[in-house]
Amino acid sequence: MGPRIGPVGEEPQMSDKDTKAMMSTEDIPQGKASPNSQDLQRSVFYSIKFFVLCHSLLQLAQLMISGYLKSSISTVEKRFGLSSQTSGLLAAFNEVGNTALIVFVSYFGSRVHRPRLIGYGAVLVALSGLLMSLPHFISEPYRYDHASPVDMPQDFEASLCQSKTLVPDPTPAPSNSSCSSYTETQHLAVVGIMFTAQTLLGVGGVPIQPFGISYIDDFAHNSNSPLYLGILFAVTMMGPGMAYGLGGLMLRLYVDIDRMPEGGISLTSKDPRWVGAWWLGFLISAGAVALAAVPYFFFPKEMPKEKHELRFWRKVLMVSDSPVSRGEDSPSEQSLQEPLEKQDGLVQIAPDLTVIQFIKVFPRVLLRTLRHPIFLLVVLSQVCMSSMVAGMATFLPKFLERQFSVTASYANLLIGGLTIPSAIIGIVVGGMLVKRLHLGPMRCGALCLLGALFCLLLSLPLFFMGCPTHQIAGITHEPGNLPGLEQFPACRGNCSCPLDDFNPICDPSTHVEYLTPCQAGCTSRVVQEALDKSQVFYANCSCVVGGGPVPAGSCDSACSHLVLPFMFLVSLGAALASLTHTPSFMLILRGVKKEDKTLAVGIQFMLLRVLAWMPSPVIHGSAIDTTCVYWAQSCGRRAVCRYYDHDLLRNRFVGLQFFFKTGSLACFALILAILRQQDKEERTQVTVSIPGLQQQQPLVSGPEKKPEEFRA
Repeated sequence: MGPRIGPVGEEPQMSDKDTKAMMSTEDIPQGKASPNSQDLQRSVFYSIKFFVLCHSLLQLAQLMISGYLKSSISTVEKRFGLSSQTSGLLAAFNEVGNTALIVFVSYFGSRVHRPRLIGYGAVLVALSGLLMSLPHFISEPYRYDHASPVDMPQDFEASLCQSKTLVPDPTPAPSNSSCSSYTETQHLAVVGIMFTAQTLLGVGGVPIQPFGISYIDDFAHNSNSPLYLGILFAVTMMGPGMAYGLGGLMLRLYVDIDRMPEGGISLTSKDPRWVGAWWLGFLISAGAVALAAVPYFFFPKEMPKEKHELRFWRKVLMVSDSPVSRGEDSPSEQSLQEPLEKQDGLVQIAPDLTVIQFIKVFPRVLLRTLRHPIFLLVVLSQVCMSSMVAGMATFLPKFLERQFSVTASYANLLIGGLTIPSAIIGIVVGGMLVKRLHLGPMRCGALCLLGALFCLLLSLPLFFMGCPTHQIAGITHEPGNLPGLEQFPACRGNCSCPLDDFNPICDPSTHVEYLTPCQAGCTSRVVQEALDKSQVFYANCSCVVGGGPVPAGSCDSACSHLVLPFMFLVSLGAALASLTHTPSFMLILRGVKKEDKTLAVGIQFMLLRVLAWMPSPVIHGSAIDTTCVYWAQSCGRRAVCRYYDHDLLRNRFVGLQFFFKTGSLACFALILAILRQQDKEERTQVTVSIPGLQQQQPLVSGPEKKPEEFRA
């Protein structure tokens, strides 16, 4: 579940003219990077170390704002009456703008002022965050009891049993005053604003990661570049965890904290009608991105290349007995020092192509790359794994809320504190194993296979760890089969109950839940004041044995304690799945022609977005919607789901995860089989005459060949 660092391969390449110009800035005081050497030495904006610091903070803030929606997805659903399918589409929509433009990053290269373009993208990201919070300010205050009149305290008499002789029977037609054309227009406007904001969020993020990584690679010392990129990657990975942590804090606050009703509210965060301050997190994240964007407008288009290797980094390399300490070039250093003149592929000719020519050449490179079986299988395995991660990142908070009856705040804190760090550890451990053990392609494939296998096995217990569906009067069971409800609904007499009201109460003696006090035949309401909160009870309930009083809110779950073991297995599975990140990336770098590596990585990330990150949230949301047993109605249309079948929800959500993990495992098994076949053919020196084979870089395992390091 770690963050998706942008395609390092999509680095803009410098032409010979730009390279000579950069050489002149190092040797000539009057170089074009700075008017004079004193200004160059004095300005902190000509320091690549400062750029690494700024870019780490920017990518951290960017991933925090892009991941924040996932932490508050169930809250947005309740606030605006959205289905899980719609909210899944909303969460995936930032990939639309990103995918549409990411391919052209390779074309523009160093033709543009990269830091300034990064700054413009960051400003657009910040504006999209502000736009995401706009629906809160243009909408009416949230009324958790839609049946109560505006001039009456919420949760007062509207939810109580009122005689039909005094109140006419409610009609199901959407003809009531709250269903005006203005209300529907406002709802469509709010949804449209959020989709627009998500699209702009994706567009703004296009230049940030690729241009930042290439800028560091161009102007850092060859030996320091892997360290800087490692620091950037490590800091960036904390972004999703901070997004869930921020969601956990913000959702503890009431949504209308800026316009609280007179007399306060009688809700607690455990009430199913509670809506947290989802919008506040977007404002905080947007402010962080805006602040991080400021320095980029002062960085130069080009700066002198760093001349000295970091002393402590040299010592670390010597202590670790790396190839550098033995007088050899490390794989990553070799890749950094490769002359651009030796690359005769699209990367070399891209700066000389027009946009039209670039578009014409790109499909040929795409087809040539996809013909390679290792590349295709690795990408398919990553598509399966990314689909699993995308669905879990989007809907795991909601799943925990519904399945284990925990608050949205607690669910986010569990994910941010357990699952995200576990995924980060998995990525780091996978990279360390590849580095320390000098794993060849075949051993990388074996490591990926083991990680996917154990991740799949850990999913099996999740099918059996959950809570039963709440017993809800008149919905989940027939009244005659539900203890204490043999007389329902006749027990409520001649009560006139609003059809669109939702104010659940719980009968603790039978553990039965009613949609409203009116459904239980309650005629009075009692509020018990406490030191820090008030507890609401309903009395004189004709459907409750003894008449009550019964507390407001849903019934407590008897198995909420299972949420911690569930999250432990999920986090361990996330670590094992993340273990395959670096080894699978190595298989791609070693599996395509050298001149196609740059675009191969770009193609990989494009396919992951199109095939995984865009459709997966919609698929998971649609599957979740099929498990709903009671939909709220808003003006005659289906709105948010109030109750789910817990067993069906668990089986379908975990089942989708299991399906994608199985697909990833199958791909890694095929990869390992192909690698073994290739290794066997090389050992027996059997030459197979296949067109184009001699142009491919052989995938061999053995101590004599070491893979190029993963530079991200």
